[in-house]
Amino acid sequence: MSKKNKNTEAIKEQVEEVVDTVVEEGQAEEVVENEEVDEVSQLKEDLGKEKDKFLRLFAEFENYKKRTSKERIELFKTASQDVMQAMLPILDDFDRAAKELTKSEDKEMVKGVELIHNKLKETLKNKGLEPVAVAAGDTFNADDHEAITQIPAPSDDLKGKIVDVIEKGYKLGDKVIRFPKVVTGQ
Repeated sequence: MSKKNKNTEAIKEQVEEVVDTVVEEGQAEEVVENEEVDEVSQLKEDLGKEKDKFLRLFAEFENYKKRTSKERIELFKTASQDVMQAMLPILDDFDRAAKELTKSEDKEMVKGVELIHNKLKETLKNKGLEPVAVAAGDTFNADDHEAITQIPAPSDDLKGKIVDVIEKGYKLGDKVIRFPKVVTGQ
């Protein structure tokens, strides 16, 4: 080979080495860029997952606060339920006594007992106790009334209806604590 060919080949080899080096460096840079892009996208994905987790946890905590607040309000509303249930027989006795006292001739005593009776009713009403509205002639509903017995209806229009109210029913707030005891016609 001639000297010229040797130099040309040497130059070609050097050029090839330089090109190979440049290509390898370019690929290395491309790999580094791809790794950086993959790492950034991975970090964004992780951040999205953490944000979602945080939002779900925050929403769950808010629901917990609302639920416990609602339960606490319900507890305060019905906290006196035991006391009210214990007072109901006394209130019934007082109603019967007031009814019998109206037959008395001592009007001052009747007036005094009525004042005490009204004060007791108002105090219990202020604490949330309300009578359940039921009267003779109303339609009987097993969900709202407690039937003690059935009697033959005095008239056809009282069949399946309430004939008499034996014991008043009461509710505390929206909750019925004693259903009215009634006699129904059949």
